[in-house]
Amino acid sequence: MFAFDSKTRIIKTSHGEIQTPVFMPVGTNATVKSLSPEDLKAIGSQIILANNYHLFLRPGSENVQKLGGIHKFMNWDRPILTDSGGFQLWSLKGKYSEDGVEFKSQIDGKNFFWTPEDAIQSQIQIGADIIMALDVCTPDKASHADTKKAMDITHSWLKRCKNVAGDTTLFGIIQGGMHKDLRIESAKFVVDQDLPGIAVGGETIGYNMDGTEEVMSWISDILPKDKPKYAMGLGLRPSDLVRAVKCGFYMFDCVAPTRLARNGALYCKDSPTERIDISKSIYALDENPIDNCCDCPTCKTYSRAYLHHLFKCKELLFYRLASMHNLRVMIRTVTKLSSHHQS
Repeated sequence: MFAFDSKTRIIKTSHGEIQTPVFMPVGTNATVKSLSPEDLKAIGSQIILANNYHLFLRPGSENVQKLGGIHKFMNWDRPILTDSGGFQLWSLKGKYSEDGVEFKSQIDGKNFFWTPEDAIQSQIQIGADIIMALDVCTPDKASHADTKKAMDITHSWLKRCKNVAGDTTLFGIIQGGMHKDLRIESAKFVVDQDLPGIAVGGETIGYNMDGTEEVMSWISDILPKDKPKYAMGLGLRPSDLVRAVKCGFYMFDCVAPTRLARNGALYCKDSPTERIDISKSIYALDENPIDNCCDCPTCKTYSRAYLHHLFKCKELLFYRLASMHNLRVMIRTVTKLSSHHQS
């Protein structure tokens, strides 16, 4: 089940409704690092992202299916989106051809060959509410010829993904690097497939906000108004989400909020960099919360001094409290944007 109301910007799935714009915490291995499903609900998570590539390798997509699907497996009763694994295969320097991609498991070194059909079948077995087509991610510096070759494979694979996706909710991915003509060509192709939603991928999306805005300026008029637009991997800073919504995106995910949290970088609106480094000694006696305006359980209960202490002692509790704060800031940022749109 999938439906999108372009007026209210609400996505309906069999596991509940999603008010967009929405930030999706990343649960790579069917868990958002250090957080329980109850923690995620406490900070307002409507949907999470799980990683098809990692779950395929361990515990295995078939095993997730045998255990009742990912929702039962991880005890999460709200929507789940799985990425196809395309970005991971690119980052692991997979060997691409028209047929598929050859890659080596980073767990045990075992060789695999994935077709687009395999990537879709794996996500169907996992039982996600929204699944992604297998694509070829290209670096910004790739030549026009190399980027076009990757894009053509991505388009060919999208047709094959669509053929086997059945009644599952499949999103296509626009590629084309930083080449305007290719981005336009890719946008037209993906739109023509008439899928439930559209994603924009590639190295620049999210990591380079100026580049992200430039790409969207090229293709925004091509994209349909009645379908959700997903910026893959976007969400390094709270302000990035504000900029992305203005571009026309509705859905976001990024590992940055939790990764930054684990390394002591905590979002704070009063900081010029939008975050503070809790490891610094200036916080050793600071009784203030991380951010006076934040309503997360961490800011309601604990001081900067205590978090500084936990971080210095490498206490496991720090990772939970810090991750809850950073994710809540991102979720609250898009929630405010949603309220502003509705009013």
